[in-house]
Amino acid sequence: MRLLIMFDLPMNDNFEKKEYREFRHFLIENGFLMLQYSVYTRICTNQAMADNYIKKIENYIPTDGSIRGLIITEKQYEKMKIFLGKKSKQESIITDKKMIIF
Repeated sequence: MRLLIMFDLPMNDNFEKKEYREFRHFLIENGFLMLQYSVYTRICTNQAMADNYIKKIENYIPTDGSIRGLIITEKQYEKMKIFLGKKSKQESIITDKKMIIF
């Protein structure tokens, strides 16, 4: 399954820019990959793991902006249509391999 995080954070002053950078860095440190600007994804092996990352994000919310999360199955993710552009190299490497759960 996948956890998608979509966010829109203001960057009007230095404080807001710092919060944006720190939130983005937090996502990357926790294994999220950029799907496109302000949309990050992470593979989760089960619902409990996804819920754990949701709790981590809830504890790291910036003071202003909009952040949304969506949990989808791998099959739903694979059905995503790309209308313009193409998969990044990083996304291709990760999504073209089958996930093995032990």
